[in-house]
Amino acid sequence: MRKFILPGSILLTALVIYLIWPLPANDSILNWDKDDMRKKRELLEAIEKDEKPGLQPNVLLILTDDLGVNDISYYGNGKVSTPHIDGIARSGISYDQAYTASPVCSPSRAAILTGRYPQRFGFEFQMHDRYLANRLEYLGFKYFVKSHPWLPRIMEKVPRQEDIDLQGLPPSEITIAELLKSRGYTTALIGKWHLGSDEQNKPCRFGFDYQYGFLDSHTLYVPEGTPGITDQKIEKDFTDQYMWKDGRNGPHGIFRDCQPIEEGEHLTDAITRESISFIRQNRSQPFFLLAAYNAPHTPLQAPDRYVKMFQHEPDPVKRVYYAMIRQLDDNIGLLLNELTDLEIRDNTMVIFLSDNGGASYTLTTDNGPLRGGKITDFEGGLRVPFFMSWEGRIIPGIKYRSPVIAMDVFTTIAAIAGCPLPPDRAIDGKDLLLYIDNDSIIPHQHLFWQRGKSKAIRSGDWKAIWNEEFRDTLLYNVQLDPTETDDRYVNNKSLSHELIRIHQRWSGNLSEPLWPPIVHFREMVDERWFYFDN
Repeated sequence: MRKFILPGSILLTALVIYLIWPLPANDSILNWDKDDMRKKRELLEAIEKDEKPGLQPNVLLILTDDLGVNDISYYGNGKVSTPHIDGIARSGISYDQAYTASPVCSPSRAAILTGRYPQRFGFEFQMHDRYLANRLEYLGFKYFVKSHPWLPRIMEKVPRQEDIDLQGLPPSEITIAELLKSRGYTTALIGKWHLGSDEQNKPCRFGFDYQYGFLDSHTLYVPEGTPGITDQKIEKDFTDQYMWKDGRNGPHGIFRDCQPIEEGEHLTDAITRESISFIRQNRSQPFFLLAAYNAPHTPLQAPDRYVKMFQHEPDPVKRVYYAMIRQLDDNIGLLLNELTDLEIRDNTMVIFLSDNGGASYTLTTDNGPLRGGKITDFEGGLRVPFFMSWEGRIIPGIKYRSPVIAMDVFTTIAAIAGCPLPPDRAIDGKDLLLYIDNDSIIPHQHLFWQRGKSKAIRSGDWKAIWNEEFRDTLLYNVQLDPTETDDRYVNNKSLSHELIRIHQRWSGNLSEPLWPPIVHFREMVDERWFYFDN
């Protein structure tokens, strides 16, 4: 007897095939333009020949990872004493309305090193080493994985593996290290890179004479189970499990001059050890040192002696987090003392900032009165500690209150070193030293943020945040309401629309993103969810 397949079986089979069929690859392929790289070489050669004089002081740029304004004692948090970090602010300038160019790590770092909005060269989103393979993965992620506050995005196309491997800072971009190197500086990156691990976008290809640290977003501070170290996992943080799993494998390993090595010392201490060694070796010539600490980014690992300082804290997660910040501050103190001991403090500009606000989703911090945290465009995600000190050149105790942005680091450093800016590209950072004694002008009329459909603008006292996909718009007067608790959108729609038009004019000159986002991050606002692309 002839058998017939029931229509329901046909539909079920078709559905299964639809769900497990691989998602199509993006049509675009990452292919770094050789002409652009040639033009970059020619520009750097021209800068090297330029005879514009400069002071050529040493530059120590201390960059921390996910350190919020509420994580240090300078702002009066009372949880962790950070006298050495606070001392940088008190010995120079503190920028009380300092922003980062992105509330996530890698685009923020791309902006700091290039002085440019990362969207200008397609670095709009965080890099990801894996994307959804098919629609079944999306449904499984959405309905069966406890990932709050992260939600998967529906993706029609995904990058090819060869494109994923190439993700990073485009080789045609010019970093501050390359500018300074062209002017005779010796340069070093010690710590976190997170701007690519392919041969074409490792730090050794971007002007750093010496490199020590790791290439990706995170690593273990020490191998798990190291005696004398408290390992604290965060069960309620969806991202934490992957960091412990990644360990020190691949780009999460430790590298010296872009070659893998073994390291047994706690990484916060090791970054200081390597930094001090570099300073000692180069004390008689101008140097640029980017000390890129990964503290207090997860995973949480701190020496027991620091954890014991916070025995009064009942939450074990916060206890280790606070210990990591205290350890970080002590190490920064060692760096600063080295400059003093070598009698080069007065010839060294010291800059301190964080790459974005505190990661409140890890349950380690809350960014104090500021709304939101890392990943969001609220003040808790974008506003960061930012201090500059230069003994004998900058008057101690200045509090600068106009909005600035981390890209200003690039232009400020270039100016003091006598480096002409690359003439073939827009440089968005400003030389902040020009504004110290002139309150009549401000560095930026507008500040912009964009990740896909998630957009924001700061203009004067006002800040608008909106998501074009979910048709949500928020408007705050952040000068009067830095906690962003009073949404003024309903009564100021014309102002909101004008700010959006200003943003649209800016975004019309941007490059297409080099890779897509994979998740939504959501934050509760007035009893409704607000979404950010990542």
